[in-house]
Amino acid sequence: MSESAAFNLLIVDDDKGMRQSLLELMGAAGWQAEAVSRADKALERLADVTPDVILSDVRMPGMTGLELLARLDRDMSPPLVLISAHGDIPMAVEAMQSGAYSFVEKPYDPRRLLTILTHAAEQSRMRARNAQLKERLFQLSGLDRVLLGQTPAVAAVREEVLDLAPLDGAVMILGETGTGKELVARALHDLGPRADQPFLAINCAALTPDSFEAEMFGVAGAGEGRLLAASGGTLFLDEISTCPLVVQAKLLRVIEDQEVFPVGASAPATLDVRVVCATNEDVEQAVVEERLRQDLLFRLNTFVMQLPPLRHRKDDLTLLAAHFMADYAQLYEIAVPELDHEDVAALMAHDWPGNVRELRNVCARRVMLARRGGGTFAAALTQDHGLEDMPDTLREAVAAFERELIGKAIKAHEGRMDAAAGALGIGRRTLNEKIVKLGLDKAALL
Repeated sequence: MSESAAFNLLIVDDDKGMRQSLLELMGAAGWQAEAVSRADKALERLADVTPDVILSDVRMPGMTGLELLARLDRDMSPPLVLISAHGDIPMAVEAMQSGAYSFVEKPYDPRRLLTILTHAAEQSRMRARNAQLKERLFQLSGLDRVLLGQTPAVAAVREEVLDLAPLDGAVMILGETGTGKELVARALHDLGPRADQPFLAINCAALTPDSFEAEMFGVAGAGEGRLLAASGGTLFLDEISTCPLVVQAKLLRVIEDQEVFPVGASAPATLDVRVVCATNEDVEQAVVEERLRQDLLFRLNTFVMQLPPLRHRKDDLTLLAAHFMADYAQLYEIAVPELDHEDVAALMAHDWPGNVRELRNVCARRVMLARRGGGTFAAALTQDHGLEDMPDTLREAVAAFERELIGKAIKAHEGRMDAAAGALGIGRRTLNEKIVKLGLDKAALL
């Protein structure tokens, strides 16, 4: 069955012969069609049904086709195509200016009429789908909003988060770059009994043997280290396989003993943290290559979660894109760009090697293009925007874009950094690092 088989048409024409002719034409084309003889009857029918398209005569007893058009809600009603044997250029112009989708003269060319109605129906379906997406996004809350999606794969992840959040055992989150490992770690923390305690995220690649103990354990008489400051909460070890082996040994001792020995202290201090770690690597291979201690792995993988890549959940693409564009449109203070057939085709054709993080960035570029008066997802994916004021190098362009976006997020959330980080889809730690790297002055932004 073709896509047009599901299309529905409401015909409005006072000529019985014309109604019958149109019903036969649409039936042969696989459409569902019904006909009424007057515009007021059409309005009554629209109270009960919502066709994809309305095809209306212009000159009829009582209410005319143009008057019917004026009675329709432009934002909610189906597109209306006018058809008339008395049509002329001024009437056609008036009809289009009043919001008609198109204007066809009698006698009509069946092929042309079917083409116009099909295009109108496709546009109507896409508009309805966008409205449904917005409604679903509005209704989402809590975990559904953090782990957005309707495919079985992401629904299973949500269920697993709900199962594991109340427990205290270590969790290892596996997934490709950009699949949302830190978001899942934060959800485990936020939905668990430690939610009102600190969430400490550590970039393991940045840990060095020389400074690890002083930074993490603290120095006697000089204040507690980061681990003790987070006691009672959750310790998130990001990209655990990148951690130096010497530091891995020290982390293992901390996890096993649940205590730390501050530099220069005479006695250890008790530590109470739940450990969650994440990596985009094959941990078994990392053990074989002696980049990850096997005994540490056994301490970290009490529970294991596997996050699906975006290419395995493409049915979520339009929902995710609508969500991210709504966020960025709010930051840029513009209307949310509508998704059309070409946009959806571009989204589906791309393999998304950077996963949800890449999609979020593409949506940011799509909204930026819309702010400048145009753009498509295909253009946003190519990253070739043709913007004269873009920096010469990719590094400069990315930095300029991030600087502007982060600045707007901080302003929009009035300096509340957790809220700004959430709107940008990054962790608070990542936001702080970017502010320093980009040389942003938070005080100057507020």
